[in-house]
Amino acid sequence: MRINRTMRSAVLAAVMMAISAAAFAQIGISVRIGPPVLPVYAQPICPGPGYLWTPGYWGYAEQDGYYWVPGTWVGAPVGLLWTPGYWGWGGGFYRWNGGYWGPHVGFYGGINYGFGYGGVGFGGGYWRNNAFFYNRSVTNVNVTNVTNVYNRTVVVSNTRNVSFNGGNGGINARPTRDEERWSREPHTRPIGAQTEHEQAAGRNRELFASVNHGRPAIAATARPGEFSGRGVVAARNAERRDVRGGPAERKVTPPNAGNRAAENRAGENKARGNERREPNRPNAERPAAERPHNEARPAAAERPHSEARPAAAPRRAEAPKENHAKPEQPRREEERPK
Repeated sequence: MRINRTMRSAVLAAVMMAISAAAFAQIGISVRIGPPVLPVYAQPICPGPGYLWTPGYWGYAEQDGYYWVPGTWVGAPVGLLWTPGYWGWGGGFYRWNGGYWGPHVGFYGGINYGFGYGGVGFGGGYWRNNAFFYNRSVTNVNVTNVTNVYNRTVVVSNTRNVSFNGGNGGINARPTRDEERWSREPHTRPIGAQTEHEQAAGRNRELFASVNHGRPAIAATARPGEFSGRGVVAARNAERRDVRGGPAERKVTPPNAGNRAAENRAGENKARGNERREPNRPNAERPAAERPHNEARPAAAERPHSEARPAAAPRRAEAPKENHAKPEQPRREEERPK
């Protein structure tokens, strides 16, 4: 009898887990006001092998509105990939569709979260023999710590930072046949570190859109729940906060900032690394708020140089005139005694 009861309990628990795993991604909240645009930020360096990037997103609290859940590196379940959640418009409301772990990356609203999540699928890496291989063209990894790497260009058609699907101004995307099929696969809910990470973000006043105006000072972290220190990265043009730490400021803004696709953000870290190697660029270590200005300067700065160089030749040619002008000075000195 006890064995039968134990078996029944185990079967019931397995069924409940299967039901919750299949349904949790569809359970969410509904809001009448759409979320802000996705902030632009750089990706912290990967802590080590086996970590997968989970992009940041806008959470919602009934009393205080939208708050930013920073993107972070998560120790992934072996063999599984992360499908990000997304906001979708329907029935007069914006509804949140939660993310999940699965053997394939499913539909996430066509949202361009960047770093391999360009709107369809995932180009940031893949699993092979229980090891994850990272695409360095869209992820920020240190080859000293992570040796399973490769380079492959990822083409992104959606260059907008819109954070919701459907409705007025949203991304107009529908699941592909593969994404529909993958949606019926067994899924695993977010791990505990992800849940705690989201809850901690909801308790941080600086992460609410009403406070940061869509530019959170903590846009991404190296690990879940670490909202201070070297691994924290702020959004572009975010207000300076001590919570970020000094080194994080260099990762705030890509060197070629502008209305860029989020996909390019990881590659921009490499560009910043090249800037630091050039000793004659004092602006490479400036805070991110100044970098957009530095980006606009090259176009203006090149014009004076290009105009000054042609003008330099005539000056050399007029050198005799200058020599002719010098003899006149003694004449003035001779005239003074008069």
